[in-house]
Amino acid sequence: MVQALSRSITLEEFLARPETKPANEYIDGIIRQKPMPQGKHSLLQRELTFALTMAFRADKAAQVFPELRCTFGACSIVADIAVFKTERIPRDDNGEIANVFKLDPDWSIEILSPNQSHTRVIRNILHCLDYGAEMSWLIDPQEACIFVYQADKSVQVFDQQAQNLPTPAFAQSLTLSGDKIFAWLKN
Repeated sequence: MVQALSRSITLEEFLARPETKPANEYIDGIIRQKPMPQGKHSLLQRELTFALTMAFRADKAAQVFPELRCTFGACSIVADIAVFKTERIPRDDNGEIANVFKLDPDWSIEILSPNQSHTRVIRNILHCLDYGAEMSWLIDPQEACIFVYQADKSVQVFDQQAQNLPTPAFAQSLTLSGDKIFAWLKN
């Protein structure tokens, strides 16, 4: 949903507004609300977050954040899953993980919801890549395929094959395939 405002709003004004559920995003001066996740989206987000968290637990190379607001490049987006290399995670004065992330994720993962605009999600992915993300995935549960966007914006398409999906350099120990990801929907 696009919110119509009588005047344009700045990023700072947007960030001062109360959070909504589902989250609003601020892109190119426009506020858009993300669609409410449904069953397939929620399950894939949960399982993928868990799989990534477990993969990074031993070497502590990265941390996984579902539905984290990231503000960078005059936009404020909420990726379904944002992965940050540990050394890039912002910290507060106590050395704890900060609440506000004013940087791009190293790896963004989006899960397409029914009736969600492919174009809008791809624009978010390209925005992340423009600002330094190493990789982005777009998972389409309806079509059972995964689009892998590299830093150079080249795209590969994977379906339910047993072939391992590309991952960023910091996640090379992770092995996931389309067939494994989409099998979660049958459990």
